[in-house]
Amino acid sequence: MSKIAQEARRVAREVLEQYEPVIGLEVHVQLKTETKIFCACSTRFGDPPNTNVCPVCLGLPGSLPVLNRRALEMAVRAALALQCTVHARSRFARKNYFYPDLPKGYQISMYELPLASAGRLEIVPAGDGGAPQHIGITRLHMEEDAAKAMHEGFPDSDRNSYIDYNRCGVPLIEIVSEPDLRSPADAYTYLNTLKQVLQYTDVSDCNMEEGSLRCDANVSVRRRGAEKLGVKTEVKNLNSFRYLQRALEFEIERHIGALESGGQIEQETRLWSLAAGRTEPMRSKEFAHDYRYFPEPDLLPVHVGEAWKARITETMPELPAARRARFLRDYALTPYDAGVLTDTRSLGDYFEAVVSAGAPPKSAAHWIQTEMLRQMNEAGVVAERVDEFKPAPRELALLLQGIQNGQITPAMAKKVFPQMFATGRSAEEIIAAEGLAQISDAVEIERLCREVIARNPENVAKYRAGNEGVFKFFVGQVMRASRGQANPQLVNDILRRVLG
Repeated sequence: MSKIAQEARRVAREVLEQYEPVIGLEVHVQLKTETKIFCACSTRFGDPPNTNVCPVCLGLPGSLPVLNRRALEMAVRAALALQCTVHARSRFARKNYFYPDLPKGYQISMYELPLASAGRLEIVPAGDGGAPQHIGITRLHMEEDAAKAMHEGFPDSDRNSYIDYNRCGVPLIEIVSEPDLRSPADAYTYLNTLKQVLQYTDVSDCNMEEGSLRCDANVSVRRRGAEKLGVKTEVKNLNSFRYLQRALEFEIERHIGALESGGQIEQETRLWSLAAGRTEPMRSKEFAHDYRYFPEPDLLPVHVGEAWKARITETMPELPAARRARFLRDYALTPYDAGVLTDTRSLGDYFEAVVSAGAPPKSAAHWIQTEMLRQMNEAGVVAERVDEFKPAPRELALLLQGIQNGQITPAMAKKVFPQMFATGRSAEEIIAAEGLAQISDAVEIERLCREVIARNPENVAKYRAGNEGVFKFFVGQVMRASRGQANPQLVNDILRRVLG
């Protein structure tokens, strides 16, 4: 890189450091119910278009909505997990706007009386010394999803668009954060942490590919030290965590560039274009929607009683942050190991089941992170419950105990484990069937050692001349001759005696 280019980069960095980004996220999460929020139609993803519909979700005259109690319970669970105040009384409202994906001409949502508010989510930003930050949650409310508009993929897509109403009426919660995020990396961490909490509480699968989790971002910049917020823009079409981070990075640089050149930022909504690698204008402030909210007359106010809220609280699982802290304390794991093992609730459950079955915690943590996750990744397996994992926790515990007790070598265990994963068979069964048991017969091991020594007189001379490094060569040759089954400690002891 030339000196001119280096100087230009340095100046650009100095300019960026003079500004502080201010970011808030609006996250829409599909609740994990079998039926829609106001009717009995299925929420199943991937069914033929317009097959999971009825007069209620199509907004036909005379049909009336009925609130799905299970959806409300899941929304309360999410609110409690995010330390929100769940209000005893909330109310649905009509959000009015005209678009083909809304058959009624309005969306049933919540406005002035949301289900919950004033929560927070703890995140640990990368590269920040592990210092946690608390991101405020402004509100959490329920609403119905809109239909899916399809603008491409049809022979006449240049002239017509199509609508699939299967998604219309699917239950959502919208989680609105305070503008507490100060970098795209923090926004990425926030979204990832939020996803983890929602999956732990089993209120959503958070599958972005299926639209179960969608995110809009509000971003502005201001001079460092300033209290007044800058003019914000809203960025939509962020259908992955990486796109969120890239879109925010682009917008921050665009804002700073405009302000440094004497321009102004217009409040507007922009779309992230993956193809162009940039945000593009969607609509300006002048054309922003006035939704004309008013209370939904067809639904009663929502009442969450203290007794019902207490029952939901009793069923709440241990959340990721608390579980990580316990793994560090109770199992003496490293922060990295604890983070990996608590990444999903099912993986943490499996680890604890293996330890409860008698495996040493550190050994179990190592094997699950290396051998288990490698096999799962190669097989494309995503296990959601302990009973879906292969091998069963008890079988993995027995394998690890066998290594600890010297009944099987680590190398041989690594050959056995893939078969355990593929078939669910026990290590004992596989070892017996294939003759893989560890050789601990001192006479047999000494015979192998003497054969290797006899074949390598030059290396024997080097070793006896003081070249200690040659010893590893002899160990390797004996282990190869025994197909990795010889007891490593016996091999070392006998080789040193015979060579000496």
